[in-house]
Amino acid sequence: MINLIRQKQLIQLTSAHFKEIIRQPAVIFWGIIFPILMALGLGIAFTQQTDIVRHVAVVQDNQALTTDNSIDSPLLAFLEKHAERMDGTPGIPLRYKITLADKKLGTTIFIFDKTAWRHAMVLLKRGNLSIIMNEKNGRIEYHFDPLNTDAHFSYLKLSKIFNPGSAAIEEHAENIYPMTVRGTRYIDFLVPGLIAMGIMMSCMWGISYGMIDRRSKKLLRRMVATPMKKSYFLISLMTVRITMNLIESALLFIFAWLVFHISVQGSIAGLFAIFMAGNIAFGGIAIFISCRTANTEIGNGLVNAVVMPMMVLSGVFFSYHNFPDWSIPFIQKLPLTLLADGLRSIFIEGAGFSEAMIPTTILLSIGICFFSAGLRFFKWH
Repeated sequence: MINLIRQKQLIQLTSAHFKEIIRQPAVIFWGIIFPILMALGLGIAFTQQTDIVRHVAVVQDNQALTTDNSIDSPLLAFLEKHAERMDGTPGIPLRYKITLADKKLGTTIFIFDKTAWRHAMVLLKRGNLSIIMNEKNGRIEYHFDPLNTDAHFSYLKLSKIFNPGSAAIEEHAENIYPMTVRGTRYIDFLVPGLIAMGIMMSCMWGISYGMIDRRSKKLLRRMVATPMKKSYFLISLMTVRITMNLIESALLFIFAWLVFHISVQGSIAGLFAIFMAGNIAFGGIAIFISCRTANTEIGNGLVNAVVMPMMVLSGVFFSYHNFPDWSIPFIQKLPLTLLADGLRSIFIEGAGFSEAMIPTTILLSIGICFFSAGLRFFKWH
């Protein structure tokens, strides 16, 4: 009899906790519907386009090229004869496309962009392409990072196009010029992205979730009676988080500098400005999404709703140009994309202080707007 009563108690307690959860629509949305929507979005992004598209920069020497469309080399003459000519874009006046159809392995599309060497290096550092071709003394040369597997794939495919008789990479090894200079390696691309992601994660979880947890435990209620302004309380949270992010980012940079010899090629003042602007932007967003809710599960969903899409889309681990072309303008406007691109422009492209002002201003505006809205709607309990 006693065991039966205890079993009923367990069933009733389980039922009560289950009903407590399902009575909150937000919990159902963030716990069930949101992951499904994320899977749907990423599934469309990575499975809709079956063709493999690879961009290749075509330069004629290490000097800047003219911007006319003249066919002034055998390499370009080959492309003019065997490739499909496409419309150019700013900085790329001439563009060709070669399609290699393969029913078993999938179609590979190579897009050849005639551009200057300097512009090709910028595209390489941004992850928009992985290999550079040029022609010297009647011989095609390939420049790419030897540790980049995507570049190896592109080289093997290209060698079949321009050297149909080649059977192995060793046969034309003299045409390969490994690019191991700082700024062109994957680690140079990765570290600024990790710093940007660290700022976002620290602000979102450190400020947002921490504040929601305090509100749920009635700790914020006790502060109402104190002679303290809401703005001071929120600014103090951001100040502590910015200080922590500065220490964490400095330690990451020192480690990368010692182990991988990474350096800052651009303006230190610009780097500090965009770093502070990124902290303010995500600090403001964190305060806004945590200004009212006291439910930790809802707060967890809100934080993930902000963090997860940007962590996947904003090019932290790989270039966001791998996504469909229609999505690129939207991705470039995300706060994490602005911060990561701004940091990379200073780390590996040598951007100056003035060039960092555009993303800095946008990030500051985002932070101020969200902070003001969060301050307006903030509640202690």
